[in-house]
Amino acid sequence: MEPERKRELRKNGKRIVIICLASVLMAVNINTFVHAGGLYPGGATGLTVLIQRVFKTYLDMSVPYTLINLCVNAVPVYIGFRYIGRRFTLYSFLMILVTNVMTDLLPYYTITYDPLLVAIFGGLINGFVIAVCLTENATSGGTDFIAIYLSEKKGVDSFNYILGLNAVLLAVAGLLYGWDKALYSIIFQFMSTQVIHVMYKRYRQNTILIITSRAEEICEKIYEISRHGATIMKGIGAYEKTEREVVYSVISTAHKDQVVRAVRQIDPDAFVNVIKTDQVNGWFYYEEQD
Repeated sequence: MEPERKRELRKNGKRIVIICLASVLMAVNINTFVHAGGLYPGGATGLTVLIQRVFKTYLDMSVPYTLINLCVNAVPVYIGFRYIGRRFTLYSFLMILVTNVMTDLLPYYTITYDPLLVAIFGGLINGFVIAVCLTENATSGGTDFIAIYLSEKKGVDSFNYILGLNAVLLAVAGLLYGWDKALYSIIFQFMSTQVIHVMYKRYRQNTILIITSRAEEICEKIYEISRHGATIMKGIGAYEKTEREVVYSVISTAHKDQVVRAVRQIDPDAFVNVIKTDQVNGWFYYEEQD
């Protein structure tokens, strides 16, 4: 078998294993923290749990999690196929399917009855699982598809917008089952969103300014690593009055550390300034979701 083919198979195998492990952890989180605390975690998961409880409360029917969740995810999966990427959507569907099956198979287990601890640690685990899936170019389904779609279109992190949309779901849950659970669910969702922001850096940018004597080599390396261009500017050092070259570029935060290490290898004496970038207007390259 060709080396390239082997590398591709190993990469896909690793991706499947990580997604399946993340799915199991998501199912455990649902059957422990979410159900124990009576929370509504937002997105497709929260809507599924809410519909399950409505059926149980008002119709005395126990509807499988898998059946409801697959129906809820039908439109988001279509959005993924149509606008994001087929392979991305297939791996996301694997995540959804394994999570659904494991949620129905695994028993409920209560770790703590403290609603604040449930909201905080359940949210941390939920955000960790989603971030791991996003790093592997997959998603947990539901509103995550919408967040990725908006992020691709706008070039900014859209998960805060999804947090706002989830407030509608939580308002409905609050009207039906009491505001205390809805408010704790907001804490759950907030914690989850913050973990995603920390771990997933695709839609965050940094401006990098490099004062160096080897600007051309550094520009080539920046492009090799991040597929982003750079601008070379002339400057004069105020102290030594010597001419310097300044490399200016905006890169994804995910590539920041790799670029800085490469600059240090090319020019150990380079002065590097990395600045957080709030907004970029104009064309900015993003790797395609595969």
